[in-house]
Amino acid sequence: MTAPDRPGAALAVACVLAASLPTLLALHQPPSATLLNQCVAVALWGSLVAVMAPRLARGLGPAAALLAALGLVVLAATASWWLGTLPLSLALQAIGLIAGAALMVVAGAAAARDGQGVAVATALAWGLFVCGLLNAAVALVQVFLPAWADGHLIAASGLPGRAVGNLRQPNHLCSLLLWAMAAAVGLHALGRLSGWLLALALPLLVLGVELSASRTGAAGLLLFLAWGLLDRRLPRSARLALLAAPVLYGLAWGAMAWWGSISQQALGAGARLAADGGLGESSPNARSNIWRNALQLIAANPWAGTGFGEFNFAWSMTDFANRPTAFFDHTHNLPLQLMVELGLPLASLVMALLGLALWQGWRRGANAADDAPALAGRMALVLVLLTGLHSLVEYPLWYAYFLLPAALAWGLLLGMAPAATPAGAAGPSLAGMATGLLLAASGTLTVLDYQRVVVIYAPPEGGGTLAQRIAAGQFSLLFAHQADYAAATNGVPPASRALGLARATHSLLDTRLMIAWAQGLAANGHADEARWVAARLRDFRNADAAEFFAPCVDAAAAAAPWQCQAPQRVHDWRTLARLPPLRVPADQAPGASASQ
Repeated sequence: MTAPDRPGAALAVACVLAASLPTLLALHQPPSATLLNQCVAVALWGSLVAVMAPRLARGLGPAAALLAALGLVVLAATASWWLGTLPLSLALQAIGLIAGAALMVVAGAAAARDGQGVAVATALAWGLFVCGLLNAAVALVQVFLPAWADGHLIAASGLPGRAVGNLRQPNHLCSLLLWAMAAAVGLHALGRLSGWLLALALPLLVLGVELSASRTGAAGLLLFLAWGLLDRRLPRSARLALLAAPVLYGLAWGAMAWWGSISQQALGAGARLAADGGLGESSPNARSNIWRNALQLIAANPWAGTGFGEFNFAWSMTDFANRPTAFFDHTHNLPLQLMVELGLPLASLVMALLGLALWQGWRRGANAADDAPALAGRMALVLVLLTGLHSLVEYPLWYAYFLLPAALAWGLLLGMAPAATPAGAAGPSLAGMATGLLLAASGTLTVLDYQRVVVIYAPPEGGGTLAQRIAAGQFSLLFAHQADYAAATNGVPPASRALGLARATHSLLDTRLMIAWAQGLAANGHADEARWVAARLRDFRNADAAEFFAPCVDAAAAAAPWQCQAPQRVHDWRTLARLPPLRVPADQAPGASASQ
């Protein structure tokens, strides 16, 4: 391995910070539990690009198919706002994140084309490996020392006996641990991690996967098994480690079952079995139910889809038999999400481009003639495949701390062609450095913009009245929809509340928002539309709606209030989305949800 293949100190430190800090930050500000994590991720991965200072033009050619797929999604998000009803703040959030991902793809491909692919891949692997070890430590504390999880440095787990990490989601924790395992094997194969360190780290990471009780994690271990069986260019010790991962998971499960019997508590995967019987398919909120609804929406909207970001609105306002009772804003499956929102023609084109980019990455990077680029390329390929596996049951690519490193890995994979410039031949690019700094600055500016809505939900002393804070928050560039929710569900001036009802309904419809919207429709003469919204709310069978439907109990049919009456006709969600702005009476003030 030549010296230039080794990452410099600045590159290695930048990768460790970018991978670790966003996933370890337990601090959060309402109303979002992970917004700060995502902003830190954008700032630090942008800083990494600035350290890399890639010649960006070098990364455009190899990544053309992947960039085209991202560009089509950006166009769809723009059209959903410009031609549809998606609020500008939601469109800008999506466009900004996708633009950041495109930059990571180009930066990775450019670095690899300039002969720095192995160095950047090695630095990325160290970052993911350290991130995984630290998150495994968090998992151990959450399960075995829960009193230490005070919510400041380590988040408390809301799932007894299970680890959720500081991101507070077991699937997210599990994906980080799987990435760390892939990185550890890659580092060992490249001669950067000794066998005894791999032997110590792998059981710890596998134990963390078991403690998360994530079914996605267990499936990911099968991918490691396939990697170990099929990749004959790996060192024998690396292949043995991959083959051992599923065995270690079985041992960890048995050990936790034994320890649970001693401590009289269910831990890890056993805790999940005790809670929902394993697969959880008996739950109305099982993924199979939301997938079934998504397929019905696709059949009803096959050509143009619902519009980017409009799945929740269309799904909530469509009458489904035995619908899930949770308020979903994603289908929990990336291909279904694309098909339901973009329509079959555009979604098929996007998925075809993604498939082409994956094949190109396998051909260019994973099969490179030189051993080091090939090993680094196959590690990057596994990172991308793990993200794809997670995307079949969740939506990790909507989170910057998954999207950006996955995009970098994919870019590296695409750029590791046999014709790469000899290492050390390329100097830093001012354009690449400036673009990275711009991405980093956008993460910081996003935090500042977010403070305009944080004060609505966590008001500082002397922060003004609720109405004043909401009105100011509605001018936020990226988070106006969060202020709109507060406006729609609180007693504020009519103009502010009318704007809130018009935009917040396209973010995430829940009980309070649907009640407020139905009341607004009824007050504006849209009585049957109000009945339709109330009927859809009733479908969710949510306990928070009991007071709203209380007059319907034992009420005479003739005297029943409007929310108790069945709608007289079917109302299409597109028609509901394009109703004129509501005039909200000044005395219509639902119960407050934000802090006064």
